[in-house]
This record gives sequence, structure tokens and C-alpha cells, in this order.
Amino acid sequence: MAFIKLQFKPGVNRDQTNYTNEGGWFACDKIRFRSGYPQKLGGWLAATFNTFLGICRQMFGWITSFNDNLLAMGTSKKVYIEVGGSYYDVTPLRETNPTFITPVTDNCLETTSGSNIVTVNITGSDAVAGNYVDLSGVTTFAGIPAAEFNTTHEIKTVVSVNEFTIEVTTNANATVAAGGGTAVVANFEIDTGNDVTVYGYGWGVGNWNTGVWGNSSGGTPIALQQRDWWFDQFENDLVMNYRNGPIYIWERQPSPGATISTALATRAVLLSSLSAQPTFVPVKVMQILVSQNDRHLISFGSMPYGSTNPDDFDPLLIRWATQGDPTVWEQTVTNSAGDIRVSRGSQIVRAMSTRQEILVWTESSLYSLQFLGTTDVFGLQEYADNISIIGPRAPTTANNVTYWMGQDKFYFYDGRVQTLPCTLRNHVFLNLNYAQTDQIIASTNEGYNEIWWFYPSANSTVVDSYVVFNYMEQIWYYGSLGR
Repeated sequence: MAFIKLQFKPGVNRDQTNYTNEGGWFACDKIRFRSGYPQKLGGWLAATFNTFLGICRQMFGWITSFNDNLLAMGTSKKVYIEVGGSYYDVTPLRETNPTFITPVTDNCLETTSGSNIVTVNITGSDAVAGNYVDLSGVTTFAGIPAAEFNTTHEIKTVVSVNEFTIEVTTNANATVAAGGGTAVVANFEIDTGNDVTVYGYGWGVGNWNTGVWGNSSGGTPIALQQRDWWFDQFENDLVMNYRNGPIYIWERQPSPGATISTALATRAVLLSSLSAQPTFVPVKVMQILVSQNDRHLISFGSMPYGSTNPDDFDPLLIRWATQGDPTVWEQTVTNSAGDIRVSRGSQIVRAMSTRQEILVWTESSLYSLQFLGTTDVFGLQEYADNISIIGPRAPTTANNVTYWMGQDKFYFYDGRVQTLPCTLRNHVFLNLNYAQTDQIIASTNEGYNEIWWFYPSANSTVVDSYVVFNYMEQIWYYGSLGR
């Protein structure tokens, strides 16, 4: 009997039965197709063996005019700048701190013999368990070296409004009610965020002190979203915000002539602290982005002009600072600061720069924001209505085409919005945890002409699956992979 060469169609199709998909692949895991043939995925190498705190949700790399190759990382707990495999903590400090004056922090540390738990007594500290505090100026006492005190600590428990506990490595050899010296300084970092989106009803949902005091959900479940950071560069500097928070800036030169080592030892600060008109800088924005061609810092979802009340937040409002200066948000006839409002949808979900425009998604429409160079500065044009986007990190761009995952199908934009045909549509959208769609992230693998979407399956609260579209061969494949 003669051998017969079997020819299989490339890609995986699970939207048809085995019989109708004769000659095709039905299931796969950790493989890709190249030139029509399957091959296993390669492995991964560790970029560095140093570790960081929290779950990383955003990375942004840029090279300064000083040839610094920098990578910003935003986690649920911290903000880091990575250089050469080392992480530098640049997490902003809390906007307002207690007044640290003598005798408030004089000998404010308390130890118990045989324990490595230290109680910190600072009047009005307003500490929150799970947040971080940076201590300095503490002297050695109770057998615990000063170096163990003078670092950043996670707040373990809150005893009262004036007391909280931290943990050191060495057990105290004595019980001391008041130690540490008279030069103790405590700086509190901004509140940490949620690792994942948390749902629940009323009191007890999420971290203490999250949201506006006194708000009640009644019978409606509350969604406390995971901590998402947004980064962009403004010249050499890094501008950033966490979703529905204020705008911060990390300066490559925090002082004239400052070196990169000085900058890496300096924390990010509120953008408003550098502004001559701080009350005009929005105190709550959904996402920031820099229009690089015309050098405008733009906020998507923002405070109305002139308001300093976070409750006035408008999720459909787009505002921008004047050209070339991210600190000037006052709108005058002599500058280009301004605003424009999206007309459809209930909130802006994502804004993303492409080659000649900024694409703006609401939950039901897609807009194009373009620099006009006129007195209107920017113009907004609706591209599509009655579409969807499943999460803020669901879109990505490759080969000048933008792809994204919707609530029940995939889309692409190449000058017009179209549905992306998918042979794995049922497999993906019928096995998806819709309570954790904020975790979905799109990425590209240019070397293999691939668009990847990582997502949590229906029985998982974290990302454990992926689906891939090969845009050169127009085929799909999928698999399981914890991220």
C-alpha cells in the first residue's frame, strides 16, 4: 500500500465540528504555526533575578537624550524605574503627611523583647494596613541595627489612628516603650491598590479607606478596580497616573545638572506641585497620554476646567495642557490648553496613540482625536458606534493596524473599523471570566507576526490562557499559560 502525504490546514478552528473541519486542527497548546506548519513555542529567560513588590500591570520603556535606557514599571503596590536589571523605587509620597515636628516623632518606636514587630507611635499618622512608610533618622536600639529601621516598611497592622506596626528582621533583646532617637522622619507613600478587581456589597469591600467615605452600594455590587498605571514620556521625563487618580511626574533632572543616579534616588511628585497654577491641574484622571508630534499632555476622563472637586469627575471629558508645558492647564487666549467632550458612551475606556491620530474608545464607540493646529487645537471624529471593547488593555497595534478584543468578538481598524474573523470565537468568549476583564492584555510578537491576548478563563481569577492571531497567515491558535 502506497504512503499518502497528509496535508493539514494551518491554524486552529474550534467553531466547527471535527467533521466540517476535516483536514484542520481542532486543539493545541503552546504551539504556533510558521509557513503553515506547527512548531512548539520557545521558552523564557529571566531578565533579572531581582524582585519587586506587587503585580505589574504596566511597563513603559524610553531612552532619554542623555542615552539613559529606562523602563518604568507600575505595580499594584509601587512604581519602579528599572535600569540594568535593578529596580529603583520612585513611588510618590502621600499628598499630605502629618506634621513631623518634635516631640511627635521623638523616640516614637516601641519594641517588645523577643519580637521583631515594632510599634510606631505618630500622632495623626492616618496609616493604612498594606501601605508603605519610609523611615529615616532612627538610631540603633533594643539590639536592632539602625539599618533595619531606616528603610521602607509595609504597614502590617493599624493599632489606632496614632499607632501602627512594622516588621524588622532582628528580634528585639529588650522591651523599650520609647526608642529610636530624636531625629526620626516618616514619609508615607500613596495608598496601594487592588491586585485584582474586587466585587462586593457595601461595607467591607476592598481595602479600608478606599473610595469616598460614606458612600453605600445599597443593593448594587461595587467594583473596586485593580490598580492600573498609565505612563508616557514628556521629553526626558516620565508622566504617569493610576486609573482615576492624580497626575505625577518623575523628572530625569530634578535639579539642574542632576545625574541619573540622583534622579533614581528621587521619587515622582504630583504634577501640580511643579505648576505655577496648581488648582487648574486635574486631580483625577482616567488616563494620561502625550501627543508626541505636538507635545500636549492629554487627560482622558478628567475634571472639568476650574473644578478641584474629585466628585465632579467627568468620564467622557478630554482635557489637555498647553503645548510644550505639561504644568499649564489654565485655558487662556494666549495658550493652547483646552478640552473637548466625547458625545457617546458612559466612559472613556482607553486612549492609544497610532501613527497619525489618537484612538479613543468608550464602551460602545470609537473616536479619533487629531491635532488640528487651529484655535480648536484638537478635533474629535466618531469612527464607529455599536462596537465594544472588553478592557482598557485589550487593544494593540501592529503593522499600522490596530486590533482589539470586544465583549463578544474581535475587531481591527485599518482606516475603517471591521470585525476580525475568528475561528476560536466560541472557545474564547464562552470560557472567559467577565468579572476580571481588566486583566486582559494585548501584546505583539513582531518576530512571528502575532497578536497575543492573555485572559483569565471562566474558572480562574487570574490570567491563565491566551489566544493568538497571526496577521500574516490570517490564522488563529491558543493555549494555556499563567501570566
